[in-house]
Amino acid sequence: MAIKGGGFQKSSKASSEIPSSSMADIAFLLLIFFMVTTVFQRDRDRPIEWTEAESAQKIDEKQKNILNIWLEREGGVFINDQPHTMEQATTVVAPLYAASERALVISVRGDREVPYRYMDQLQTALVNAGVVRVVFATQLEQSMQRERR
Repeated sequence: MAIKGGGFQKSSKASSEIPSSSMADIAFLLLIFFMVTTVFQRDRDRPIEWTEAESAQKIDEKQKNILNIWLEREGGVFINDQPHTMEQATTVVAPLYAASERALVISVRGDREVPYRYMDQLQTALVNAGVVRVVFATQLEQSMQRERR
């Protein structure tokens, strides 16, 4: 005759704890995923002849606080590698400068053969945008950056 209940109990009770043994594995997998899929923006070099300078000073700013404006011989303006017209320079730079709380440094990178009228138009556009901090990139500065890398 069988004993009722038999002294055995079910051991399949649901646990109220979250298993944390695999949390570290998941965190490292997510970290690796984001490191592999992140794309860093690199400045594209433009085929220009750099102006020369006898002395230069390195800009001690973070890359995110530098706005590169390329000025080409024909008057083409590239702001952060995006083509714009000279008339759009004020409308593009002003909100970026205001959003950075006036910490943005404008780096003008112009060809040696750029006519003065284009450089003057760009400077006027930057003044209209309220920009205060403007630097002009030169050949000496470029060679200093290459040596540092």
